[in-house]
Amino acid sequence: MATTAGGLRLALPPYFHHRDNTSVRIVTQPLIRAAVSKQGERFLTSVATIDNPATTCRLIRKFIASTSKSVALDALSHLVSPNTTSFSRLTPLAFPLYMEISRTSWFNWNSKLIADVIASLYKHQRFDEAQSLVSEVETKLVSRERELCNFYCSLMESHSKHHSKEGIFDSYKCIKQLRSHSSSVYIKKRSYESLIGSLSVINMPREAEALMVEMKGKGIKPSVFEYRSVSYAYGRLGLFEDMKRVIGLMEDAGLEIDVVSSNMVLSSLGSHNELAEMILWLQRMKISKIPFSIRTYNSVLNHCHTIMSILEQPKGIKPTSLGALLQHLNHEESTLIRELVEPSVLVESMELTSSELKLDLHGMHLGSAYLILLQWFDDLRVRYATKNHMIPDNVVVVCGIGKHSVVRGESPVKRLVKEMMMQMKSPLKIDRKNVGCFVAHGKVFMNWLNEVSST
Repeated sequence: MATTAGGLRLALPPYFHHRDNTSVRIVTQPLIRAAVSKQGERFLTSVATIDNPATTCRLIRKFIASTSKSVALDALSHLVSPNTTSFSRLTPLAFPLYMEISRTSWFNWNSKLIADVIASLYKHQRFDEAQSLVSEVETKLVSRERELCNFYCSLMESHSKHHSKEGIFDSYKCIKQLRSHSSSVYIKKRSYESLIGSLSVINMPREAEALMVEMKGKGIKPSVFEYRSVSYAYGRLGLFEDMKRVIGLMEDAGLEIDVVSSNMVLSSLGSHNELAEMILWLQRMKISKIPFSIRTYNSVLNHCHTIMSILEQPKGIKPTSLGALLQHLNHEESTLIRELVEPSVLVESMELTSSELKLDLHGMHLGSAYLILLQWFDDLRVRYATKNHMIPDNVVVVCGIGKHSVVRGESPVKRLVKEMMMQMKSPLKIDRKNVGCFVAHGKVFMNWLNEVSST
């Protein structure tokens, strides 16, 4: 399980692929949502104790009338999320809650939102309510075939988050019928794209690849998205030869193997503890001049078991330099980290002006934040050893306040930084004005860093 700087816990690293200006496809498993808002949690907790339908409806109306748009939609999103466990038994409330939201003055009709609601109802076998919403959409979009196509595709993708094969294929039947009566190349391509992506998410790569072959046979060229989806699905299942084969097909089609595709490969190899193969892939990235990213760090370090075991020990002693960490690892892990460490990733996370030196840990999982901190310390020791650099007035480490944590306000990365600063007796302290940051005076921090490096 990985943890971001803000504390968001993920089953797998997210990879987004923009196909156009209006939509985003998710290739991998969905994110586990952040904690519900306090107001939303109070509402959901109160309705959980009510058995009377009329009383429940009154509470829903009262909640929608007295709350903001963001809080209302947040509560709904938690009811329909495939990863919500605390309120999963309240899923039947998604339908009346959505209907009440749809009557508000601020509501903007959104096919993606309604698709999420339908898929959630479908999973819990509330087919009448689900079909009621599907019929509403079909009536609304009957004369707009492209928008109707995008709705069916969104519905397939929502079903895939719930791992509902039945839902995916039922939605595909609808879009297939639409496609058969349409001359639009967009609709044909979009429907294939969505089904291939959905089948890949539910780990049916062979079926997805067969559709890709069918797609080519009809003169429709698969995009990077389809190749990535299928190769990543093979990788998640540990079918690495098939994963590499599809990547080879992608290259043969003239499509670039970029950092996103590479991160997927690394994540797949790591989930099956194939560290030697991860080392080879990192080397291939360097030879191909594919730049590393924070997500490259996340993809590798999420699966470095020794580092994660160090970080998961509450208040345990942690190596405080990169050299000390490497000595703590076994040979294979040490080689992996040596290949991973890349100055450019640190540079992207760091800002330096005459007044402030800032390290921003946003977007980093726990292992990445730890390694970047160690890199940062080593970099600063070298950078300021000759005293040719002007010391900034302030030093800031940005961790986030845990707004998106599973437990709101408790950021695991912030906790890690705090433990390390206490262990190292660092002058970096939590900022009183912004509790998501650690701050120190520049000269005090540099003097401390020099003392630490000399001991």
